[in-house]
Amino acid sequence: MSLVTLLPFIVLIGAMFLMTRSAKKKQQQAAQMRNDMQPGSGVRTIGGMYATVKEVNEDTVLLDAGPGVDLLFAKNAIGAVLSDDEYNRIVHGIEHDLKSDVVPDDASSLTEPDESADAAAASDEKAVDLGKKDEAEEPSEEVPAAEAKTDDEPKKTDGDSDAK
Repeated sequence: MSLVTLLPFIVLIGAMFLMTRSAKKKQQQAAQMRNDMQPGSGVRTIGGMYATVKEVNEDTVLLDAGPGVDLLFAKNAIGAVLSDDEYNRIVHGIEHDLKSDVVPDDASSLTEPDESADAAAASDEKAVDLGKKDEAEEPSEEVPAAEAKTDDEPKKTDGDSDAK
């Protein structure tokens, strides 16, 4: 057999190895996350229920879902262990003070406006005179006034000028 005929099989086996390796790594991370759970941690189950961990056993977790509501779940049913800020935001509606964490997109809000910026803004508002305006307003002496007025009106062609 030649190397060319074996190449597709080698590539297929390599791809299968890489896929199973990444899936196994994700499973190990999930198992580590479940083992790191402690009483008082906020969690989300795979079904989407939010609760607080009350007790952690070998294969099960006792969750406090509300006043007087204790639920027993398998450890594998825990989808995520949430940070305290995220759990409080979702369950209790308590927002973390995000304004202190936000960095502005530009530095304009960090500096006070100065006079040079006002002068630049004022110069931007002035119209630019290119010199053609004077020629259009004052017809030259060689062109009669009647012909100068007809140049200002749009010229129409054979029917297609109104269509856009």
